[in-house]
Amino acid sequence: MFENAVYITRLIFTFQQRKADEFLAYFGRMIEDGYRHKGLRKKLVEELQAKGITDTRVLDAINRVPRHAFLTSAFLQFAYENQAFPIGAGQTISAPYTVAFQSQLLQVEKGMKVLEIGTGSGYQTSVLCEMGAKVYSIERQKLLFTNAKKMLSEMGYNCHLAYGDGYKGIPAFAPYDRIIITCAIPTFPEDLLLQMKPGGRLVMPFGEGDQQEMTVISEDENGEFKTEYFGKFSFVPMLESRSNTKL
Repeated sequence: MFENAVYITRLIFTFQQRKADEFLAYFGRMIEDGYRHKGLRKKLVEELQAKGITDTRVLDAINRVPRHAFLTSAFLQFAYENQAFPIGAGQTISAPYTVAFQSQLLQVEKGMKVLEIGTGSGYQTSVLCEMGAKVYSIERQKLLFTNAKKMLSEMGYNCHLAYGDGYKGIPAFAPYDRIIITCAIPTFPEDLLLQMKPGGRLVMPFGEGDQQEMTVISEDENGEFKTEYFGKFSFVPMLESRSNTKL
């Protein structure tokens, strides 16, 4: 009787171990993160510091997130260069400096609720999660939404993703401490500001054309909005409504 119990226990353990190995093998193929990747991220962080990124929380987050996991195989060897790359559906993953710059301007504290307009690949989402934010992100491209949701789940990030119109935000979970827009918005985002907490902060590339002005809108203790500008950047345009792109 005892021998049978030991035999069954060994069978169960072997089955569980095999399933765990299968999961790790699959996860490893998806998000292999070896010494080479970590070394390249360290060099990237040093480059960002040299370019003026000083927020250690931002730098630490970028040092932890495997950017190569968010790129197609055609661009893997360039994952830690300071460049933007196509991610499908006519969209791009922003250059690391742009991600770091926006994240630094956002002034995120741990536990803050952040609304992200434009999930894209999910890379910026991951950086915000690593900074301790509670992220609510919306994406209008169905393909990108589906891919990002799968990837972020596999990486263990607990964030809320929505498929819909970024101009409308996600009012169900408002108000937000911070709002970040990761695509060029040509008009003042009044509907989004209504979803921001008093004393909140919104970071966006504002304007039309090839370049936009990185803009911060913040609310002071008197409830008055202040607008600040932080230089030129290039983003893909922000579009209204959901995309009809099929999977």
